[in-house]
Amino acid sequence: MPALLIAAVAVAGCADESSLSSALQAAGAQPVSGGTSADQPQFDPFSQSSGYRPAREVIKNPSVAEVMKPGPLPEMAVGRPDAPVTIIKYASLTCPYCRQFQLTTYPQLKREYIDTGKVRFILREFPIGFQSGAATIALRCAKPEKYFELYGKFMSQQNAWVSQEVRRDPIFKIASQVGMTRAEFDACYENQGMIAALNQVKERGRTLGVIGTPNFFVNGKLVKTVLGMPEIRQMVDPIIAGQAGPHTAAAN
Repeated sequence: MPALLIAAVAVAGCADESSLSSALQAAGAQPVSGGTSADQPQFDPFSQSSGYRPAREVIKNPSVAEVMKPGPLPEMAVGRPDAPVTIIKYASLTCPYCRQFQLTTYPQLKREYIDTGKVRFILREFPIGFQSGAATIALRCAKPEKYFELYGKFMSQQNAWVSQEVRRDPIFKIASQVGMTRAEFDACYENQGMIAALNQVKERGRTLGVIGTPNFFVNGKLVKTVLGMPEIRQMVDPIIAGQAGPHTAAAN
């Protein structure tokens, strides 16, 4: 793999805020003004449990099979399942670097590599912060065929809904643009099974070594930085030229 993948550079992206208050409110709780103390937390369904938790095992150099292991929710993907390259993006909806990738890199990636059958692209949720967690729940409630459309709207309209406190109305305004009703939106936050599954998706990402967003896996190789088209071409083109087959590039 190219040297840029293992270069010791500062990671550009949004860091996972594990130090945020870990106490949870019920999904229907209203945001608390005046801070996020342990006795008055805001709703963050994706924070760490406040109780005892053993040290997390982080897999060093996970195998392709470990990276591709199915999670508790259906993978949200575009592109041919048998494409020679699979790119997995871990993303937080409030992350400006995820927005940068979505607006400047993804359209060209889709046009040149996904739509032509060369790359399969998978998006996995890694919400960071209160408002990102609330929006992620709404995103997963969207009809599967509307998932990527809604994701794109959350990214392109970040300034309209992102805030330090949990504010659901601006989130609903975005979700309504893909046809989600208020009743459907409100019901999302009562779906404890889905919220628990989203927690598992994020925790699995941490186990695989994801530390923030955007982080990527390219045929099993973890890349902890923002990717542009030059970097994607440098990684992907040699695999395509060799036609190594799906998920067979070296992961170590």
